[in-house]
Amino acid sequence: MLDPLSASLTVASSGLEAQSTRMRVVSENLANATSTGRSAGADPYQRKTITFDAALDRASGTQLAKVKEIGVDTTPYRVEYDPGHPAADKAGYVKMPNVNMMIEMADMREVNRSYEANLQVVKQVRSMLGMTIDLLRS
Repeated sequence: MLDPLSASLTVASSGLEAQSTRMRVVSENLANATSTGRSAGADPYQRKTITFDAALDRASGTQLAKVKEIGVDTTPYRVEYDPGHPAADKAGYVKMPNVNMMIEMADMREVNRSYEANLQVVKQVRSMLGMTIDLLRS
């Protein structure tokens, strides 16, 4: 088993990686919030979801945050009446993505806070390692 400081760095870095992936998924959802199908009646962009899992790191003996799966949200699409839209069906309705901007913004805020918390752990561990080295020198 690694020393506790190295294990802390390993755990925090896995959290940073997981939250980076989550931010990419949220950003993709926001960027495609109005992406409709290309032809009449075609399905629009489908919101992506992310699932995490804890994975045991045998080298450090710690639980790491890992992305388990990037899936799709199966909630129904929104429908808007816009007969002039190229993706409108015969009745004039356009399927809109199942992306809720409020949910995505809340997810983004949560990702940001989680990322910052993991970054603070990395900074604290680096500081503690520096202090330990200074103590060993004197």
